[in-house]
Amino acid sequence: MCIALLASAATACGTKIDRSMPDDPNVQTGESEVNGPDPDLSNGGFGDPDAAPLDAGNTDSSFETCAATAVEATRERLPVDIIWVVDNSSSMAPAVAAVQAGLNDFATLIASKGIDYKVIMLSKKGATATSSLYPVCIPPPLGTANCGNSPTFFHASLNVKSTQPLEQFLGTLDQTKGYTTTDSYGSEPWSQELRAGATKTIVVVTDDNSRFSATDFETFPGGANPSASSRMLPPGILDPSRGNQFAGYTFDAIYGWGSATDPGVTCTYTGGTTKPASSGPTYTTLVTKTGGVRAKICDTATAWKPFFDAVAQSVVSTSRVACELDIPAPDGGTLDPNSVNVRMDDGTGAPVTPPRVSSAADCASADGWYYDDPAAPKKVLLCPTSCENAQSKGGQNAPKVEVLFGCVSIVR
Repeated sequence: MCIALLASAATACGTKIDRSMPDDPNVQTGESEVNGPDPDLSNGGFGDPDAAPLDAGNTDSSFETCAATAVEATRERLPVDIIWVVDNSSSMAPAVAAVQAGLNDFATLIASKGIDYKVIMLSKKGATATSSLYPVCIPPPLGTANCGNSPTFFHASLNVKSTQPLEQFLGTLDQTKGYTTTDSYGSEPWSQELRAGATKTIVVVTDDNSRFSATDFETFPGGANPSASSRMLPPGILDPSRGNQFAGYTFDAIYGWGSATDPGVTCTYTGGTTKPASSGPTYTTLVTKTGGVRAKICDTATAWKPFFDAVAQSVVSTSRVACELDIPAPDGGTLDPNSVNVRMDDGTGAPVTPPRVSSAADCASADGWYYDDPAAPKKVLLCPTSCENAQSKGGQNAPKVEVLFGCVSIVR
């Protein structure tokens, strides 16, 4: 993802500079369903090279008349944390085998895109199945011998119940009552494996539905588990107390859905006689809301390779980008800190020009940006709200930020 930095030499403000990172966009999604618009991966994943010029959509006529030039810079792609939650119930034997067989290729595909990734597995750890429990053991190179961890992989052993993946995700994340290492519904701590600022992708594999709602997963205020009052749950993943830890997360799943238009329809396994326990309407809600990808668990082996590829593509295309931008030295001139503006487009083709504020303390909950040092600026920093608005919203193009030099700053 790129940022065009316009400095002071003599071209019109309408000049467009659009460069791309060298990501390979050619990941096949096969038959998995991608919910929401596919990003335009032509031009290296950064939109149509013949798109409208820089001033498109701007209502401030000053940007049409001031002089500026362009200096290229890039936005850093932040790390990604991918959290897999795999149901361990006895009906999940084929799915567990598919996860074990495919997760290494999945990680290799993400690594090939230059992404700094970490995979976290929430599922019972082990190599030996019983009649009622199918554990997961990820082999090398992602895992290690005897189902061990590696620098890019952490397995928190958690016996995931068929209707409780979302509850157990939250409870073990914060190690609340009933979800600790010594509890039958809990695991060892794993929150320490999540990296600050990393994009979060959650992938659930199950043939049932969650008894915990999609809304509660995101916004539960914390307290007794509504379905099991003896156990306590923390706030949902988007509760303000978590800051931006899960902001912009993506939810992917392979589960029992059977219709693209009716979330109540369950798929049918090969042979046409058996169905999963549920169509998983809660997961349909979360996949749709976050623009994730999904596949039908009934499709058995044919579903897994396309699903892994589609999740990998989603990880690459939705990974967050940094909101701290270096200012290059002006070419042949002196930077005027009072003649700088920022324009953002989240990929939907609706650019906005947030105002400059004095410092981070003045950001509040509104759009804006500020300098690292107003007297001698070296960086432009986006306020938290603008940082979120600068991430991908699933538009046809990749998001971009343009720093405009030479026009009087819009201030708040």
